[in-house]
Amino acid sequence: MKPQIRIAVLGLGWMGQAHSRSARRIPGHFPARSYDPRLVVCADPVADRRRQAVEDFGFERAVEDWREAATAPDVDAVWVTAPNMLHLPMIEAAAAAGKAVFSEKPIGGKPEHAVAALEHATATGVATGVGYCYLWSPLVLHARDLIAGGALGEITHYRGRFLSMYGSDPLGLLTWRFFMDQAGYGVTSDILSHSVAMAQFLVGPITDVVGMANTTISRRPLPSGTAGHYGVGRPDDPTGAVENEDFAAMLCRFAGGGTGAFEASRTVVGPESQNAFEVYGTKGSLIWNHERINELQYYAVTDSPNSGYTTIFGGERFPFHGAFVPGQANSIGFEDLVTIQDHVFLESLATGARFSPGFAEAVEVAMVQQALIDSWGTRSWQTVEDLKESIR
Repeated sequence: MKPQIRIAVLGLGWMGQAHSRSARRIPGHFPARSYDPRLVVCADPVADRRRQAVEDFGFERAVEDWREAATAPDVDAVWVTAPNMLHLPMIEAAAAAGKAVFSEKPIGGKPEHAVAALEHATATGVATGVGYCYLWSPLVLHARDLIAGGALGEITHYRGRFLSMYGSDPLGLLTWRFFMDQAGYGVTSDILSHSVAMAQFLVGPITDVVGMANTTISRRPLPSGTAGHYGVGRPDDPTGAVENEDFAAMLCRFAGGGTGAFEASRTVVGPESQNAFEVYGTKGSLIWNHERINELQYYAVTDSPNSGYTTIFGGERFPFHGAFVPGQANSIGFEDLVTIQDHVFLESLATGARFSPGFAEAVEVAMVQQALIDSWGTRSWQTVEDLKESIR
């Protein structure tokens, strides 16, 4: 009989549902695990979601007040999947109650919230994890191994981007993601954070940045009822102001000496979920795009006249892939990455291993975000300051 890890999920929106499904899927995909996940309590302010949590996802109970779930005595680990500006109070309450905390990025809507979350976790000694799920793509893990093994030589340049259409429709509703008091910053918190986390995972720390931001669609229709993330209004609906940025771009320098260029947008038309990187070195390069999650492009410098990129297809020869599908070039998807991530986090709780990325790595992303925000005002290069220094 494996020891149980009793789970609370705070918020049953998109990511709350994804994590709840992953807890149910883990036993079937990872039979050699050291633990059994148990969905104990879900908190959500919407009555229908509370019903769904119990009837469809198998939670033992559902409550309206997230504080009740975050501090429940029969809970070991808390998943924070609510709007960004609720992350910090939820993390603070769960950590104070001695719970392990897994939070969706960016663990708060502003860089200072990420720092405060790390302070709380450090003071209480609880284990932490952050939802940078794209890092767990088997081909991303393979790319990291290639880079670390010297296959690309010295890294000279990195290009990261996350271009998404989720806000491209001007009639898209003015939901929580567009308000500073609910989401904090816009794309720099929501999707550029994924690109920066990916870059630091693959090639190391960023030391200096300069960049810009823009709000492309300044007003949106007001929602009614419990309108979701992708809801659409009508041309004659009343509108409200968008309070955070739709677009951000950044140039940077890495500690290892390479240069970088990043861009993120939620209003472009065409790329639907283009979380992508290009890594260039003296001996070769790599290209990966989440829209083609099961393909990695690899260029190696050779003397052959038949040069060009080779496509490496995903398959069971790469980490975790075989837990979902056997053979080669048989595809896995987004929620498989969430399941991998959640399994590794829960396994770390069961075995006492350190999980990464945790809150410390989330603060490293927030450090870059803060320098970028500072550069918007100064229109000049900014040094990435160590915001963890006072916590050590």
